[in-house]
Amino acid sequence: MKITTLSQLEDLKRQGLTQTYPDKIKIMVGMATCGISAGADKVYTALEKKIAELGLDAVLEKTGCIGFCQREPLVDVIYPKQVRVSYEGVTPEKAEALVEALQTGEVFAENILCRIDQEDFLIEGKIRPYANPHPPALPGDIPTYEEVPFFKKQVKIALRNCGFIHPERIEEYIARGGYLALYKVLKEMTPEQVIEEVKASGLRGRGGAGFPTGLKWEFCRNAPGDMKYVICNADEGDPGAFMDRGILEGDPHAMLEGMAIGAYAMGAREGYIYCRAEYPLAIHRLEIAINQAEKLGLLGDNIFGTDFSFRVEIREGAGAFVCGEETALIASIEGKVGEPRPRPPYPAQSGLWGKPSNINNVKTWSHVAPIIMRGAKWYAKFGTKKSKGTTVFALVGKVNNTGLVEIPLGITLREMIFDIGGGIAGDRAFKAVQTGGPSGGCIPEQYLDTPVDYESLGALGSIMGSGGMIVMDDRDCMVDVAKYFIDFTKDESCGKCTPCREGTLRLMEMLEAITDGKGEEEDIEKLQDLSEMIIDSSLCGLGGTAPNPVLTTIKYFREEYEAHIWAKKCPARVCKALIVFHVDEDKCTGCTLCRKRCPVEAVEGVKKEAHRIIQEKCIKCGVCFDSCKFDAVIVE
Repeated sequence: MKITTLSQLEDLKRQGLTQTYPDKIKIMVGMATCGISAGADKVYTALEKKIAELGLDAVLEKTGCIGFCQREPLVDVIYPKQVRVSYEGVTPEKAEALVEALQTGEVFAENILCRIDQEDFLIEGKIRPYANPHPPALPGDIPTYEEVPFFKKQVKIALRNCGFIHPERIEEYIARGGYLALYKVLKEMTPEQVIEEVKASGLRGRGGAGFPTGLKWEFCRNAPGDMKYVICNADEGDPGAFMDRGILEGDPHAMLEGMAIGAYAMGAREGYIYCRAEYPLAIHRLEIAINQAEKLGLLGDNIFGTDFSFRVEIREGAGAFVCGEETALIASIEGKVGEPRPRPPYPAQSGLWGKPSNINNVKTWSHVAPIIMRGAKWYAKFGTKKSKGTTVFALVGKVNNTGLVEIPLGITLREMIFDIGGGIAGDRAFKAVQTGGPSGGCIPEQYLDTPVDYESLGALGSIMGSGGMIVMDDRDCMVDVAKYFIDFTKDESCGKCTPCREGTLRLMEMLEAITDGKGEEEDIEKLQDLSEMIIDSSLCGLGGTAPNPVLTTIKYFREEYEAHIWAKKCPARVCKALIVFHVDEDKCTGCTLCRKRCPVEAVEGVKKEAHRIIQEKCIKCGVCFDSCKFDAVIVE
């Protein structure tokens, strides 16, 4: 069936609503990559078997990641027209007990994370209530979704459907207002009106640079040429980043609808999604979504019976970080080596196969449909004067609540880390946070009240980037952190330009010397001078931002560099060449645990007598330190 009218779309929406909110118990399992890696596939199998065994009249369904990756596997039970109960850390055994409780009409009382009384159909501004005056008896004081600290300050626009729909069923996306925005622009708006609405919203590119999206579209729209292309950059290569993957695995149609709207606005008929092959589940769900949209006439020829046609293809990347840069990405799609080229001309003038092209990333495209449906003024009420709307971060590292977080721009780093993130894991002291991935900067404690927006982070020497946020505690050595990220960008440099190819290598050599205790007095100034040269003369953004971790760690943690160079000490006790493990004889009880676990037999001693570490054999792995229950192993 090809949908050409609004009534047909509404019919499909009603069909999707019966799937999303059936008249029987519905069990949903978070089956994105994060959930599966935590064992959600085993939980799903256990639920499936137990439901069949007991003959429970229930619907079992997969969904994407709701964002709280720290608490996976996550399972939700929707009681028809009553309430939705979310469970955390579910095991196969717990899953079986859950089904048994449902069979007897009871509420499973263990592992409850929260209840959800209603859902905001954000794209249309409607509320779908769950609760009625007689919900099932919930044990104790169960918090609502909005009361859970991890969710409390979030505003989900790009992530609006993740964890709420089956990502492989287009009807469920439509049930929550999907493809109404595409219908609206094709039936009611000119391309110029669409561009003006996006410009008025203040949406900026969520891929890193933060260039105004509507202005970028306008450049492509006004570029001469009959053939134009729109591209989605899903080549997410930052260590610890999984924002794009989360959207593609949980709600691929959000991105597809945004691309179709952008293609209409810019006059494009073809689009490409460049996604790294390391995301097999995301690619699988994208393929399903594209096929479903084509069968319904929402992609392809004469969409909604108009003269607008748009087709999308997937191109799998080989995982090169540099292909996140626009011109390198274009070269890779064309089958060439993924290397950047000088600009101008910009892709809007001469991009894919020499034709005007526009590239936005997954998060940017996913904001488009809500802006069209709710309006630019609605979107612009979130964020700050210059940084409008929301953005998605992967909050990872030494923080209690890791996961995908979508926040209004302007929220502070402190709120991100201590309110949403729940503070530092193990009650350790906060030391720094790096924003923007390997090209970002490390921000110290005195700037925790800095707003998270493009301008404020830039003023500190960091960047918004594509949305990585890595939290560090007092056990992290900042020189070692800088070395880690420079090692990454050095390896990922395409090698085309000398400043990046040779400069990052020299930075790495100096940082290695410093952490090996071979640093020289003038090394700090050399690092700074070389970093500035790389930034000023590199061909693309990879080299132009690669030294940021070095410059910010020197700026905010210079004393650690000086300790490594002058005192030959690592204050955080991380750099192996600068630390020594030994045993405090007064504390050692002779339990022998450290001796038994040492992988190189560098600990000697007998039971109930103080042990000794043989320094000539010690490889400084830290196993003895981690094993000792009496704080007898000392690191200096």
